[in-house]
Amino acid sequence: MKAIRVHEFGGPEVLRYEDVPDPAPKPGEAVIKIEAAGVNFIDVYHRSGTYKMPLPLALGQEGAGTVVAVGPEMPGSQVVRAGDRVAWTGIFGSYAEQVAVPADRLVSLPPAVTAKQGAAAMLQGMTAHYLTCSTYPLKAGDTCLVHAGAGGVGLLLTQMAKLRGARVITTVSTEEKAALSRGAGADEVILYTSVDFEEAVKQTTAHKGVQVVYDSVGQTTFAKSLNCLAPRGTLVLFGQSSGTVGAFDPLVLSQKGSLFLTRPNLAHYIAARAELQQRASDIFGWLAAGTLTLRTEFAFPLSAAADAHRALEGRKTTGKVLLIP
Repeated sequence: MKAIRVHEFGGPEVLRYEDVPDPAPKPGEAVIKIEAAGVNFIDVYHRSGTYKMPLPLALGQEGAGTVVAVGPEMPGSQVVRAGDRVAWTGIFGSYAEQVAVPADRLVSLPPAVTAKQGAAAMLQGMTAHYLTCSTYPLKAGDTCLVHAGAGGVGLLLTQMAKLRGARVITTVSTEEKAALSRGAGADEVILYTSVDFEEAVKQTTAHKGVQVVYDSVGQTTFAKSLNCLAPRGTLVLFGQSSGTVGAFDPLVLSQKGSLFLTRPNLAHYIAARAELQQRASDIFGWLAAGTLTLRTEFAFPLSAAADAHRALEGRKTTGKVLLIP
């Protein structure tokens, strides 16, 4: 079969489209014929070596498709069977035509949810879900600030925040992205390339600040994100697309109003199968009902994974980026 692998860390050019052996299911695993794989910024970190992984590296961590083979010793009275439509996240090697996945990491796709939707909703949808429902559980009357409001997580996070009754302020870089953010339900959209987002947030909140900032940008937004918080507010730093945050003195949190700072990871919020299934059930239910909308127009052939990475890193995409084997 064909797969994307990395033999040396570097730019998009190090992604190799090559032949690899077909996977065989080990005990408790299922082999999936992949119909769509998700592209995420964490894949860029793995490709570049920002997050060090052993080489050669089979890239990609999420996707959706159909079970074609099942290994022995299937847990839980056979979690999946050949022919089942499933999705997953957190499994390396998903930039491929097939992948072997532990059965307890698979979730079933309802008939109303396509493979493209399943692949698009797993990592980013689960991330938006745990951020809004668990890390800082939004409630009616809260105001949140969402950076990268037109990105894949940003658009989903905005919709979920509105479902929970919160007021949503987002930051974006262009007027086109501002329109997308408003379409997702944002109450206020700040064009950070034209205005200082900190001052804009203070003005739109009458200098009261927000209860929570969801920040996937990192280095360039971190200090001002703290300044946007109300007393006892929470900064949720869940990404670093602009670079890592430098050394930080926790005393600053006290000085700025007894603030909270957390750096969560999706893996810790879906470690238990029951929690994985509950989040998937919510997301797929919203998709099936039309309550949650995905943008999946940026789809590349698997062989063009390098182009997908260039588009993602160049901020030329909105919503979800997919690879189609």
